[in-house]
Amino acid sequence: MSADKERPPAERRGTPPLNRRCRWIEPMSSKEMLEDGRARLPPGQFLTKRFPVLTYGSTPVVELDGWTFHVSGHGLSESIEWTMEEFLALGKHETMRDFHCVTTWSRYDNTWRGVPIEAIWSQIEPHLTEEVGAVMLHCTCGYTTNLLIEDFLKPDNLFATHHDGEPLTADHGGPLRFVCHHLYAWKSPKWVDGIVLLDKDDRGFWERNGYHKRGDPWDEERYAYQE
Repeated sequence: MSADKERPPAERRGTPPLNRRCRWIEPMSSKEMLEDGRARLPPGQFLTKRFPVLTYGSTPVVELDGWTFHVSGHGLSESIEWTMEEFLALGKHETMRDFHCVTTWSRYDNTWRGVPIEAIWSQIEPHLTEEVGAVMLHCTCGYTTNLLIEDFLKPDNLFATHHDGEPLTADHGGPLRFVCHHLYAWKSPKWVDGIVLLDKDDRGFWERNGYHKRGDPWDEERYAYQE
């Protein structure tokens, strides 16, 4: 990975103001329960039927001509690379999941379609010479976010190309967004184009700028000072 991807330009402009309460939240409540006994709506969250757009800085224009997805880092002697066509050919999966933003809005029953995490990992794992403890996801605009390997490989996670039956628009992360449905939405980075494997957990862009290292909505892991 290039130095630009290790240090996003936005990092030099200060901390993104993502902790504001959003005005378009609809004051609905829910007493629905998940199979594991937790409330479906995490604490401190409010439901909305909209799909808000929160982006720090301008929305990048991702050109598919020459676009590649890179995998490198701990335990790999050689990096792995796919074109978009090759990447999409690895597999297809569709899932319906709730989506929770750290700014306190939640949206139920989002249908995501894309390449399942199992299909990606099956191409990576045979080449590993050491155990991987975490990953750093990289995005076209230079943003990064970290995930423990068990969070990254959670069943139903996927690299999404479609949302609710339509191709992902650029402001929602198109052409490719990683969806980590059980953590806050910043752990589902937009415009993703690479994975760096790590031996242990580290902090990405958002985590270096005040947000929690993991981000579990049911534990309200919003900010770094809570760790």
